[in-house]
Amino acid sequence: MAAVTQSGGQSTLPSIPRDGIPLMHPVPTPPVLPWPDIGHLAKWSVSSYKFGFGAECLRDGDPDTFWHSDGPQPHFITVEFPRKVAIQKISIYLSWPQDDSYTPSTLAIRAGTGPSDLQDVRVASLEKPDGWITFDVSSEPDEDGNSFKPVHAYVLQVIVVQNHMSGKDTHIRGLRVLGPQEEDAPDGDPFPWKSPEFKMYERLR
Repeated sequence: MAAVTQSGGQSTLPSIPRDGIPLMHPVPTPPVLPWPDIGHLAKWSVSSYKFGFGAECLRDGDPDTFWHSDGPQPHFITVEFPRKVAIQKISIYLSWPQDDSYTPSTLAIRAGTGPSDLQDVRVASLEKPDGWITFDVSSEPDEDGNSFKPVHAYVLQVIVVQNHMSGKDTHIRGLRVLGPQEEDAPDGDPFPWKSPEFKMYERLR
């Protein structure tokens, strides 16, 4: 079970009943989600790693590989985009049954325009997680109060604040950075004409 809290420590779950509740997927393969994966647009780096267990293991889609930190705490993952992007959620794969004290119990999410101005936008507390956990990176409700606003940033950082059983190094088996859901076409068409090939035949001549 995962509890997602604001950086101030107050739970946001009761007032955000829809998108504010973390999605739990007790499976090792990345779940199919309605939010687009934008991580391929970014440069990924980690604070430290054991040889063969670097940042590439976070995105290879293999549940048997993982990032293994190998340095002083705190451990962190930095995702740097070439331009400002809208970031809605992250989806992270953790396995306490396999990784025991290497499993994060508290994560802090930071965002900003560069490494020097990152600010906390979310804290997630995790109780023996096993599977993919998806939650919003922002703690600011949208205008309707039904979900959270996306964070607009160049840099996103996921910090391992604490591990289960006070473990020193950490294992993270997968990480996805997700953008906002793509809206339908203005006329409500669920199959909008987007590609140049389709747009050639958008109107009768």
